[in-house]
Amino acid sequence: MSRVFLTMAMSLDGFITGPDDNAENPAGTNGMRLMDWLGGGAEPDAQGPAAFRPKHPNSQLVFDEAMATGAVITGKRTADFAGYWGGDHHNGVPIFVPTHRAPDQNPYERVRYITEGIASCVEQAKQAAGGRDVMMHGAYTGQQALEAGVLDMIEIQLQPVLLGQGRRLFDGLPAEHIELDLIRTLEDPGVLHLRYLVRK
Repeated sequence: MSRVFLTMAMSLDGFITGPDDNAENPAGTNGMRLMDWLGGGAEPDAQGPAAFRPKHPNSQLVFDEAMATGAVITGKRTADFAGYWGGDHHNGVPIFVPTHRAPDQNPYERVRYITEGIASCVEQAKQAAGGRDVMMHGAYTGQQALEAGVLDMIEIQLQPVLLGQGRRLFDGLPAEHIELDLIRTLEDPGVLHLRYLVRK
């Protein structure tokens, strides 16, 4: 059965980007520091996801699990900043984008804009994933999924840095109480991988 998990690299003070993030600088000022857990182990001429192959074993496991997912859900802002990964996030899996209004033109055959809300988006992504898990990107999209009760897990790649400013992962959550269970902790030099199950 497919599970939907939000995956984010985050600073110890809760930021997922530095300040002034935009299409030219998606991670914001000093935000690429959060992605240090990726890279370093790939061949020099590697392309696509292989270009970010981690060099430490637990990070490699987390990376491989993400690349084994059968669909991706991403916020439109995140997808815009990432250039929709050229239409292929990994291995040709479909990319679902919840949005209020689909663009008039879509140059990517694998990108599907969903205007019926986050619950419908999750349902369609799970169906497309064919029993595999679904990876989710984007703080606002993750918050929507949590609020709608359709997010199963949260994966945090916790970085030992205090960014001090930028975009926080959980700023937009409602005031309601949400309980999580820590179900896995993996450590590599410079990163702590945390997996939380969302109680429902």
